[in-house]
Amino acid sequence: MPINESKQPIIVKKIIKKGGHHGGAWKIAFADFATAMMAFFMLLWILGATTEDQKAAISDYFNNPSVFMGIATSPSQTQGEGTGSKPSLVEFEGALDMGPPTPTVQESMLDPEQIEALAHEQDAARLATLKEILERKLELSDTLAPYKDQLLIDIVPEGLRIQIVDKEHRSMFDLGSAKLKGYTSDILRELGALINQVPNRVSLTGHTDARPLGGLSYSNWELSTERANAARRALIDGGMDPDKVGRVVGFASTIPFDKDNPNNPINRRISLIVMTRETDAAIHEENALLESKGEPAPSTQSMPATSPAPSIN
Repeated sequence: MPINESKQPIIVKKIIKKGGHHGGAWKIAFADFATAMMAFFMLLWILGATTEDQKAAISDYFNNPSVFMGIATSPSQTQGEGTGSKPSLVEFEGALDMGPPTPTVQESMLDPEQIEALAHEQDAARLATLKEILERKLELSDTLAPYKDQLLIDIVPEGLRIQIVDKEHRSMFDLGSAKLKGYTSDILRELGALINQVPNRVSLTGHTDARPLGGLSYSNWELSTERANAARRALIDGGMDPDKVGRVVGFASTIPFDKDNPNNPINRRISLIVMTRETDAAIHEENALLESKGEPAPSTQSMPATSPAPSIN
């Protein structure tokens, strides 16, 4: 006979927990939502509180962010004629495109004194960057490296100074002449291309040593001025905008590099200063004052206007 199996009832136990929770995921979602709403309301406030120029500056910043306001951190990727960009003679990784700064919304909200201080800081940073690039080119450029002991670069109160000095048996000009040596032209042309990358204008001065030329009608005053103008033309041939020239003067032997030895060849030099905004403004005011008195501005004059006896080469 079949064995009878006892059937046990199936018991389902339902446990109800009181005071339970759904975890913390909702808190993260709510925080994201609150942040998005805050950003949205800030955007509405900015759109309502800013001018069209400020909106354009904000847009420019997000399209072209940089440590310098409105300045790209890399040159244009399109190169060639008509593109506004050309290949560099020496490639510098991370080198800054040092064009004129574009005001941002933060700058436009500053008072005039703060804006002037900010502009001064930007100017100093731009010149310091140009100095670093020039120093690197002295090591890497086939044109500049052989003459790096004749290229002296430093920061002075007036701006970034670049001095090209004569050396024994290696002068920049033909003897007693304003005709540039071939390598001097190459140096100046390469410098002109670099200097043109910054908005600052330049001042050019010519200097000679204390050896007389041997004539009265043509002295070292005329020679130093003509040499400075020859340097100006070579810089422009290299790509520097002619409007960047703020002053061209000749000082003859009145400001020797080597004060202890007036005849030292190093005293024969061209000094090029990439001027600060303050220096440029001071020169502009001085020229305007002279013109108001009916006197010619010393843009291409020998300095001083009345030359002493001839004294250098």
